[in-house]
Amino acid sequence: MPIVDKFVKKQNFASYEDFYENFKVEIPKNFNFAFDVMDELAREKPDETALVWCDERGAEASFTYSELKSLSNQAANALRRVGVKKGDPVMLILKRRWEYWIALLALHKIGAVAIPATHLLTVKDIVYRCKAADVIGVICVDEAVMQRVEEAHAKLPLLSEGNASLRFKAFVRSVHRAKDVAAADSPASWLDFKALLHMESSAFERPSNADANEDIMLLYFTSGTTGMPKMVSHNFAYPLGHIITAKYWQQVEEGGLHLTVADTGWAKAAWGKIYGQWLCGSAVFVYDYDRFAPPTMLEVITRHKVTSFCAPPTVYRFFIKENLALYDFSHLKHCSVAGEPLNPEIYEQWKAGTGLELREAYGQTELTVALCSFPWFSPKPGSMGKPSPGYDIDLVRDDGDSCDMGEEGQVVIRAGKEKPTGMFGGYYRDKELTDSVWHDGIYYTGDMAWQDEDGYFWFVGRADDLIKSSGYRIGPFEVESALMEHPAVLECAVTGVPDPDRGAVVKATIILTKGYEPSNALKLELQEHVKKTTAPYKYPRIIEFVAELPKTISGKIRRVQIREEEKYV
Repeated sequence: MPIVDKFVKKQNFASYEDFYENFKVEIPKNFNFAFDVMDELAREKPDETALVWCDERGAEASFTYSELKSLSNQAANALRRVGVKKGDPVMLILKRRWEYWIALLALHKIGAVAIPATHLLTVKDIVYRCKAADVIGVICVDEAVMQRVEEAHAKLPLLSEGNASLRFKAFVRSVHRAKDVAAADSPASWLDFKALLHMESSAFERPSNADANEDIMLLYFTSGTTGMPKMVSHNFAYPLGHIITAKYWQQVEEGGLHLTVADTGWAKAAWGKIYGQWLCGSAVFVYDYDRFAPPTMLEVITRHKVTSFCAPPTVYRFFIKENLALYDFSHLKHCSVAGEPLNPEIYEQWKAGTGLELREAYGQTELTVALCSFPWFSPKPGSMGKPSPGYDIDLVRDDGDSCDMGEEGQVVIRAGKEKPTGMFGGYYRDKELTDSVWHDGIYYTGDMAWQDEDGYFWFVGRADDLIKSSGYRIGPFEVESALMEHPAVLECAVTGVPDPDRGAVVKATIILTKGYEPSNALKLELQEHVKKTTAPYKYPRIIEFVAELPKTISGKIRRVQIREEEKYV
């Protein structure tokens, strides 16, 4: 019996309506993914491959379920030996190294709080996160990150006793609960993670008080396009919310091999590189790289016979620029896309080159899959799809009333009766912020969309990104999609520029593809293209060609920065 059957009694559905009404997750008391899923898989199929890893330099490794159990037990013993205990927040900065999975499972077994983080964090970022979450340890990946952690460590107050730390070559448990102790008095001391593993037993008994379902298991710092990062908390039941993610969106196969393109520092890794995939019986594939090279990734996908693949639209945008006929996609069965809205042009070209549909989903770090193009209906390119089971989704106007069909409104989740499995528990240590977006049983996502006559939802943009021009409300995504259909446009961002007569006018900031040069003639050509592709009033009256777009450390375009810079031009 597949292990997912222990948590979901009914898995086959006659229709989307049947699925939406009758899919239910049964959450056991004191559920712990590391013990109740991974260790059970190690018992049921110890020699089956669970994790396949390779990097851009040719190194490869693979791990069975029994090996993951032994290694995570050793890691749990090592972490506990240096003082990590239940409830302790530990930051993981491990990129796509295989040690991430070992360390994460070990923290789950202890009942500690894992804080995945990107290696792109600056010293200031690390200091902010350590202070905000009372981080007691950092497990990190290389010399450059270690140096930044050490610089951050020097800016933090220390624990009154014990100053160990962690990383996979090193590992520092540091920092700062006794604010009267100067950092300089006790510098961080790095310990070797792999050496610590070899010193420990491969047996680890489940603690009687390891966790309760409502205990915090993960903290994610969101890379918001405005303001300081928020701390999104997820409890120990969170992994079960990703059964839908893996089985019904990514459509992973039992015995298959799934690749999600994501650094382990982002919530997308939780969506596609661990929980739902193993729950549904698929091995996880990891490609570790520093520089994204489309031909290399396509070769890796086909050579390793990946069966399901998930990536943001940007990855597919570069893929379709390659000669897809050179690659054997016969083992690839399902492709999915998320992270930002999908331009229909990418959908069409990928399908033409591979024969595979792209199925889009919508969610946030705070959620699991909330809307999706599920298998029971055909995707509409660019649509977010339809609501997931457990998600009571509505679109509301500024006054809180529900929108009519075709009317744009904010996406909200009515969670008064029952919170969807996997939905966050609030922003850690920020009740005021939590209450500002989640009150009266309704969670306000801040995203704008509309619903068509077939029940499909269509993303318009963040509420803050909407452009109000001459009485019209213009969402940037539709204009960006129109521009992306032109061969000259590689990437673009659409924003509003203040205008004394119209309130605002549409501006497009564009990166050109190779072979195209900025010119007034090209600006006119792009403007005419948008007029013909969408409503004429939405065309960009201002076009600026640039070499790069401002982005968050997670790769999302910072339209707010473009708007702010416009004020000073």
